Amino acid sequence: MREALALARRGLYTTHPNPRVGCVIVNDAHRVGQGWHVRSGEAHAEIIALREAGRAARGATVYVTLEPCAHHGRTPPCADELIAAGVSRVVAAMRDPFTAVDGKGFAKLQAAGITVEYGLLDQEAEDLNPGFLKRVRHGRPWVRLKLAASIDGRIAMASGESRWITGEAARRDAHRWRARSDVILTGIGTVLADDPSLTARDIDGLERQPTRVILDRQGRTPHFAKVLSGRGRVLVFRHGGVEVTRAENILAPLDARGRIDLGFVMQTLGAREFNEVQVECGSELAGSLIEANIVDELLLYLAPCLLGSAARPMALLENIPTLAERKQFAVADLALMGEDLRLLLRKV
Repeated sequence: MREALALARRGLYTTHPNPRVGCVIVNDAHRVGQGWHVRSGEAHAEIIALREAGRAARGATVYVTLEPCAHHGRTPPCADELIAAGVSRVVAAMRDPFTAVDGKGFAKLQAAGITVEYGLLDQEAEDLNPGFLKRVRHGRPWVRLKLAASIDGRIAMASGESRWITGEAARRDAHRWRARSDVILTGIGTVLADDPSLTARDIDGLERQPTRVILDRQGRTPHFAKVLSGRGRVLVFRHGGVEVTRAENILAPLDARGRIDLGFVMQTLGAREFNEVQVECGSELAGSLIEANIVDELLLYLAPCLLGSAARPMALLENIPTLAERKQFAVADLALMGEDLRLLLRKV
């Protein structure tokens, strides 16, 4: 199963909006076939593995990271192909919560006399597809808030100067996280202050750019902004003002504070089958997302420096009157990126 998970990771940048899935087929203690899903509309992992296995699939055990599908989508059902190949046992890391599958693949295999087991390394399988699973279960994408800060929690000087707090290794790593995301989201404040392109760069094998999304209540994005140029789509959520050229404009309601309704934004992105959203923004929007309980994960790069109390904080959080009401995260991973520390924090 670990090998199947490693295969699935090869599709990290390409499978959108489908999940990343890997498969290994074993017969008489020998691996006879393997495969991973590369991109939507192409063969699923099980089919690629079956093609490699050929006749050796008969009587074999299939290890797959997600329940085999049982419905006709853009490809035929994998469960039917496994039955036709004569496999004897299927071990899946987890059940697929997608409505058209959700146990139906297992049931079809069992009805054909195939032994089915699942739950092996299920947490690793969940971690591989947080966006797909979040969207299927809750109708909105997985939201990752990326921040680069000093060890005293500051993301920019009082003047707005922020290039560069972290080193080159951390910035390269952040581009890999951009590449796996379906959307890079920011606010109009960041567009006006920094003029970022928000593209993923220097990634081998990257076939598409994430969609760039701007929250711009009054349509103030300049027509010459870097975020509007280059490959990939741009969506602008606005409430009024002037239509932003070279972008798809989406009219959005305001929340009680007069800001773009973040819940509406996330439901809209979920309906468009976006799985993972990486947010790169300033303190105000970061705080609003955290306060709205929309942030699922913090991708935090900490540089070994101090910027002082006058510098800008990571997030403006106004409604935490007591320690008991703090926003709690758990450490999912930590690593050194050059001289900087990368923390991956999951919402508790």
